Amino acid sequence: MNEVILYAVGSLGTLSIVAAIILYFVAQKFKVFEDPRIDDVEEILPSANCGGCGYAGCRAFAEAIVKAGDMEGFNCPVGGSDVMVDVGKALGLEAVIAEPLIAVVRCAGTVVNSPAKVKYDGISSCAAAATIYSGEGGCSFGCLGLGDCELSCDFDAIHVNPKTMIPEVTSNCVACNACVIACPKDIIELRNVGKKERRIFVSCVNEEKGAPAKKNCAVACIGCSKCFKVCPFDAIEMKNNRAYIDYEKCKLCRKCVTVCPTDAIHEINFPLKKLKPTEDKVAPKKADPKKETVEATVDLTANLKVEKKSTEDKKESVVKKNAEAPQENPEAPAKENKKEA
Repeated sequence: MNEVILYAVGSLGTLSIVAAIILYFVAQKFKVFEDPRIDDVEEILPSANCGGCGYAGCRAFAEAIVKAGDMEGFNCPVGGSDVMVDVGKALGLEAVIAEPLIAVVRCAGTVVNSPAKVKYDGISSCAAAATIYSGEGGCSFGCLGLGDCELSCDFDAIHVNPKTMIPEVTSNCVACNACVIACPKDIIELRNVGKKERRIFVSCVNEEKGAPAKKNCAVACIGCSKCFKVCPFDAIEMKNNRAYIDYEKCKLCRKCVTVCPTDAIHEINFPLKKLKPTEDKVAPKKADPKKETVEATVDLTANLKVEKKSTEDKKESVVKKNAEAPQENPEAPAKENKKEA
């Protein structure tokens, strides 16, 4: 009995040793080397795992940037330029500073600009509503206002305004692209933050022609091309009956905002324009003393002529009155005195 137990233990021990040796060689054969710098980069990243960088998470982003050996085309929107500089130092590479971006809602079809023609009563989801109807205001391209973008944001940076039913982006936006993906109407776009956070963009994605677009929304782009013609930097493109402003070419001159007949072009964080006076102000001319003396002499001569003429007219009127008055008979009183005597 004891011998059986010993044989069994010995056999199992031998098999385990052989299996361990086989596994060791297999592990060495198929071993995957992982660069320790990946862990270093992952520690520097903000661990948001938002996917705004284009990768599944911060770990995948760290692996990609270490394997690439170059920072061209890599950007962490949450960490920004500071994080990318730290990543560059850890890898011994020069960081490429990308211009910061922010989400922009390209629709102004509020309940005032696009009054409701129908009432939606269904699943409170833009993705579901987009499959069965075109919006309460009749614009099939406009925002549905059911908040899919708000639910997708992990940074509390976008909210649907209950008064206008249009999403509004706050300064918390890190350009993670989540709201852009969640919107079934493709009205949210990432654009540059701009100098002093000033931005100009066409807040309309309607592709209908002027009359139908204007019928459904008072501030729709009607494709009139006025902004396209007035832009001195070739930053506006006309396509599918609508205008689009290229933020990389736009110099924020604001000329397009002035000529837009429907106020479809929005300007953010700009100071109010000063109204120009209707009449141009002309500087008063300096007085010429010689000219004033001549004018005074002429006026005095004219006044004297007028006074002289008025005096002569008065004399003529008096003479005329005396001539027309009946003359008294001087002999009459003498005769009457004689009779009395």
